[in-house]
Amino acid sequence: MQALLANSWGEHMDGSSLTLPLFLIATFAGALVAGLSGFAFGLVAASLWLYILTPLQSATLIVAFGLIVQGYSVWKLRYALDWRRLWPFVLGASFGVPAGVAVLTWADPHSVRIVIGLFLLLYSFYAFCRPAPKPVEIGGRAADAAVGFANGILAGLTGLAGILVTIWAGLRGWTKEAQRAVFQPVAVAIFLMSALWLGAKGTITAETVKLFAFGLPCLIAGTWLGLRLFGSINEATFRNIVLALLFVSGAALIF
Repeated sequence: MQALLANSWGEHMDGSSLTLPLFLIATFAGALVAGLSGFAFGLVAASLWLYILTPLQSATLIVAFGLIVQGYSVWKLRYALDWRRLWPFVLGASFGVPAGVAVLTWADPHSVRIVIGLFLLLYSFYAFCRPAPKPVEIGGRAADAAVGFANGILAGLTGLAGILVTIWAGLRGWTKEAQRAVFQPVAVAIFLMSALWLGAKGTITAETVKLFAFGLPCLIAGTWLGLRLFGSINEATFRNIVLALLFVSGAALIF
């Protein structure tokens, strides 16, 4: 990657002239999907990034770009924010993220990802087959905080910042705007925690900053288009998009 940046992007890794275009295409595609669905930026972008970037660069850019995508989307949906509904998830996540990172010190990451991937595959398949479940109304804020905590652990283990909160918001039967007004602020909080951790560890390099600058216009364009598309879909379509992305997330974790 250093050679790519040192030569002002004129020379490309492995002799390929597609390195920079692939990076920009992946950034745009990830932002488009995140703008439309509210999550899965890292899943989409990293599917190509990891062929041309180091894992650390990819993780750092997912956090940095994720903050912008989710932050902008939250601002656009600010009319739907309900802090009384939101705070239990954020509180739970604040304890879950460090717990998830701690688990990584002794757990087998490969086994963890397979178990979580299988859960996502089975859940999304079940939900597709049962298109109209009754809203879950039990547990109240305590259940929301527990889901936030579990979501934080999952984020610490896999980098998927809002998967469990996304599932729970759908089970609650909230509107698509209300769902995004919960799981996207939670994702922002998790990305912010991760950004502070990465900065404290000194992992943000000059090369990564340059990549961030090159990808920012594509990120903004993809997010804007995704949000425009979000405004044109109905509740059923939004639910199907979320379930499809959960299925893909599960498959990506396994394979």
